[in-house]
Amino acid sequence: MNHSTLALLAITTIGAFSGTAAGTAASAAPTAAESALTIYNDNFAVVRDTIPLNLTAGVNHVSFTGITSQVEPDSVILRDPAGKRTIEILEQNYRGDTVSQGLLLSLNEGKTIDFQVPGTNGGPPTIVQGTIVRSGYLAAVPDNQYGYSPYNPNQSANTPLIQVNGKLQFGLPGTPLFPALTEDSILPPTLEWTLDTDKAGPLDAELAYVTEGINWKAAYNVVAPSTGSTLDMTAWVTMENQSGKEFDNAKIKLMAGDVNKIKQNAYGQYAVSGGLSLATDALIPNMATQKSLDDYHLYSLPNQTTLRNHETKQVEFLHSDHIASQEIYVYDGLKLDPNRYNGWNYDNIRSQSDYGTQSNTKVAIERKFVNSQANGLGVPMPAGRVRFYRRDDDGQLEFLGEDNIGHTPQNETVKIVTGSAFDIIGNRTQVSYLVDNGRQMLDESFSITLNNDKSTPAAVTVIEHLYREKNWTITTHSDPFDKTDAHTIEFKVQIPANGVKTVTYSAHYTW
Repeated sequence: MNHSTLALLAITTIGAFSGTAAGTAASAAPTAAESALTIYNDNFAVVRDTIPLNLTAGVNHVSFTGITSQVEPDSVILRDPAGKRTIEILEQNYRGDTVSQGLLLSLNEGKTIDFQVPGTNGGPPTIVQGTIVRSGYLAAVPDNQYGYSPYNPNQSANTPLIQVNGKLQFGLPGTPLFPALTEDSILPPTLEWTLDTDKAGPLDAELAYVTEGINWKAAYNVVAPSTGSTLDMTAWVTMENQSGKEFDNAKIKLMAGDVNKIKQNAYGQYAVSGGLSLATDALIPNMATQKSLDDYHLYSLPNQTTLRNHETKQVEFLHSDHIASQEIYVYDGLKLDPNRYNGWNYDNIRSQSDYGTQSNTKVAIERKFVNSQANGLGVPMPAGRVRFYRRDDDGQLEFLGEDNIGHTPQNETVKIVTGSAFDIIGNRTQVSYLVDNGRQMLDESFSITLNNDKSTPAAVTVIEHLYREKNWTITTHSDPFDKTDAHTIEFKVQIPANGVKTVTYSAHYTW
């Protein structure tokens, strides 16, 4: 029985607050906050937290530590979700340089502190005093527009300089023993707000922001039986969290659609990237719903999960058995070197008779099936890697190849190229070439030979590209063909067992 299921996730955080309101103690004990994630497959996500505040009317000062280390601070939205109270952020400070040994050394430059030196021969440790002349500390290097890398590759070149007993030495004489932390010391990444509100009292505020460092992708495992063409498919969503924050018992949504996202590269330039692109809407039975949001698609699951920092998590989101498929062979004999002809136009192409006459001998093995409900699927399939297995006659699975598919809407055809045929060889030869620039015309002929060494007949789709000019007609052809786009034709031919098939055609170009 055909069946398909979809499973997707969501995520939650813990927010810790402290605050004063216009100099008066105001509210916010650390407490678990209800939150959720919407993850895009371009390494960013939208985090939504419900955070408890207890504000006075007027100006309040609040610190929030429940954010990621790759938050985009200027994406922050803080509001009353009920719309009954106005909250205005008068000022926001993001502090992401968390406490480390290097930072504490820099905060104590010019000061004398104790260093603990290990004892010799198992003896007790000793204490020496040293003055920190130079800490050698460099602030964390940004690894994106807002986030910070925990490792600074330049830091090793800036060794601390310490004065001990009137002499200078590079490197620490022992383990530094620092004074107690001050109120300016930041342990986790922190947002500090100066808020203005029109009403006093407790409030479950909604905090939303964009963060980088969270990603998702799809992968498909397809199994064919030892004989026959039906397929069983299992698909996974893989989520990766490198945001610097753990999301505990959270809800996850996955956004599908071409969402523009501006990023900053290492040279300070910006580029627009897109998320995933799907074009249909479907309701997956017995599973979470998939719905349209503007021109995008949003997958969600009511079940909750924990996504730890530096964790990769998989969840099965699609399973279907007995998918009808078709295995075909495809011969695309044209094999151009893209670097050799970079920047060429039609005049260049016509002036070189051997342009595009290189021959590729390999015949691709292609498996295709329709993504429809009648075929046991019928859900938008995100782009991802497809691994193809066949069950041997002893029952064991054997890996036969893999391919990447694009975003495939409902009722579209999925095509997977798993490798090249061992017993079918192709050869493509230019037979004639005549160009008349005065009459603005060109004639070219090709012969494609296919050798089948299999003991069974083989159906092969021969693909040919018409690349000399925009205007062309096929004047002669040995077999029927289909025009698949403005520059491509396809011949569907049968090769007898242990036989040979030759396809010929002539093309007439004008300009």
